Amino acid sequence: MFTIPYKFHVEKQVVMADWLPVLLGLLALYIPTFYDLANGIWAKEEQAHGPIILFLSLWLIYRKWPEMIKRSEGQSTSILGWVIFLITLLLYIIGRSQQILIFELGSFVTALVAILLIKRGSSGLRAMWFPIFFLLFMIPLPGTLVSLLTMPMKMAVSYVAENILFWANYPIARNGVILQIGQYQLLVADACAATNIVDLGSTWVVLSESCSSYLNLPKCSTGYSYHTDFFYC
Repeated sequence: MFTIPYKFHVEKQVVMADWLPVLLGLLALYIPTFYDLANGIWAKEEQAHGPIILFLSLWLIYRKWPEMIKRSEGQSTSILGWVIFLITLLLYIIGRSQQILIFELGSFVTALVAILLIKRGSSGLRAMWFPIFFLLFMIPLPGTLVSLLTMPMKMAVSYVAENILFWANYPIARNGVILQIGQYQLLVADACAATNIVDLGSTWVVLSESCSSYLNLPKCSTGYSYHTDFFYC
């Protein structure tokens, strides 16, 4: 009869006793946040990538957990973690009470950073840097900042569309990002300016890199790093 070694039971109990209070604390703080997001902006098309980024990052954390434990074994912890933890609490309190999502969601990312520094030191944080960095893509940016960043792209799209339609002998005129075709007006919106290209590209690269390790497929080489939307196989 197959039996599980006693040492495995002991190690599992130690891990549960060490990390269960941390997990319960995170759930108590952020389950209301994610519930509000699921019934709020995540239900809208422009922020629909948020839960995908969250679950994919958590899955990456789960996959890299044994590596993180191994790399940080016996390493000293960092007092900087407590400083970041205090900043995290301040961000969470302000964000939750004043409904500032960039603070509230940002505090979730800094909370993970603080916990890793406190529990496993800088070695643990280095092992988990990419899943935590990837979480930044789920934080909704202010509308004014998004408009400022996407305006050059929208101008470029409208310029190209105007010239293509002009070459096709359409009666077209352009005013900024508004195209006038006869009696019709077309507005180049944020979605047409590819505001979520970085998120979608990052998700695709992460999935291709992860799945290739299981299926023995050739990995795609990224143009810059994991967070780029340009890649080639």
